[in-house]
Amino acid sequence: MEITAKQIADFIQGRVEGDENAIVNTFAKIEEGKAGAISFLSNPKYLHYIYETKSSVVLINEDVVLEKSVKPTLIRVKNAYESVAKLLQLYESMKPKKKGIDSLAFVSPSAKIGEDCYIGAFAFIGDNVEIGNHTQIYPHTVVEDGAKIGDDCLLYPNVSIYHDCRLGNRVTIHSGTVIGADGFGFAPNADGYDKIPQIGIVVIEDDVEIGANTCVDRSTMGSTIVHKGVKLDNLVQIAHNVEVGENTVMSAQVGIAGSTKVGSWCMFGGQAGFAGHIKVGDKTFVGAQCGVNSSLKGNETVIGSPAMDAKQFFKSSVLFKKLPDIYKQLNDLQKQVDELKHQQQ
Repeated sequence: MEITAKQIADFIQGRVEGDENAIVNTFAKIEEGKAGAISFLSNPKYLHYIYETKSSVVLINEDVVLEKSVKPTLIRVKNAYESVAKLLQLYESMKPKKKGIDSLAFVSPSAKIGEDCYIGAFAFIGDNVEIGNHTQIYPHTVVEDGAKIGDDCLLYPNVSIYHDCRLGNRVTIHSGTVIGADGFGFAPNADGYDKIPQIGIVVIEDDVEIGANTCVDRSTMGSTIVHKGVKLDNLVQIAHNVEVGENTVMSAQVGIAGSTKVGSWCMFGGQAGFAGHIKVGDKTFVGAQCGVNSSLKGNETVIGSPAMDAKQFFKSSVLFKKLPDIYKQLNDLQKQVDELKHQQQ
C-alpha cells in the first residue's frame, strides 16, 4: 500500500511541512529509517535522529523546535505517539483476514459458529460453544464445552478457553494464555489438602487484550471478571474471584491474589504483587516490583514493598543508602555515652 503525506495528514489531522506528495509504503523506527518509510518522533532523546534519518516522512509533535533543516517531510500533530498508533491500526485493519474452518480442526456438531470465522488446523471447539462473527481462532487453540466468544475476537495459537467462560467482542488473546483454569483453592486437613472445587467462570468483556502466557483463573463461585478495555501484558496472573476495572493496564509478571477488586484506569508496573481480599481504587499507579498488602483508596502513586507513597519512598531510599554510615555514627555515639557513664561512676 502506498499513501502520500497529505493523505496521512488528513487522516490524523496533522499539518504537512515539506513535500505533501511524498509517498510512503512502510513503517520504520526513526534511527532505522529508509526511503519510502514513515517514522515518528515522540521521545526527546531521539531528537538527533531526525537530522540524519532516511525516512521519507516523520510524525512529530507540534511543539518540537528544530535547530536546523531536515530532509524528510514532517507531519506535525498534537501527539505523535497516538498518531502513529492510529496509522498502525489502519495498516493492520487492511490486512486480509483468514476465513473458513480448516479440515484438520475439530468443531462439535452442537457448536454455533458465526459468519466469516476462521478456525485453524488442530483447533478444538467443544459442545455447545458459541462463536460470534468474524472471530479468528488459530491452530491448536482449545475452546471447551459451553464457552461463548463474541464478534471480531482473535485467539492466537495454543490458547485455552476452559468450559463455560465468556469472552466479549474484539477480545485479543495471545499464545499460551489460559482462561478459566481452576483457582488456587485448597483446605488443609490432617493428611494434606482437600481441593475446593472451582465451580465459577471467567468473564472477559469487550476490547480486552491479554498477552502471552497469562492466566486468568475461574472463580470458586460466581465470576472472575476482567472489564472492558483492560490490557494485560505477558505472564500476568489474575487469581480466582478477582475483578479488574475498566481500562486498567498491567505490565509483565503482575500477580493479583484471590478476591481482590481493582478499580478503573489503574496502571501496574512489572512484577507488582497484590495480596488477596483487598480493594484498589480507581486511577492507582503502582510501581514495578511493588508489594501491595492492604487496600488503596485510589488517585495515588505507590512504590516499594510494602507499598508506600512514592514521595515517602524516595525519601526513605535516600536514607537507606546512608544506613551504614548512620549505624557507624550511632555506634561511635554509644561508645562515647558509655565512656561518660564510666567516668561518672
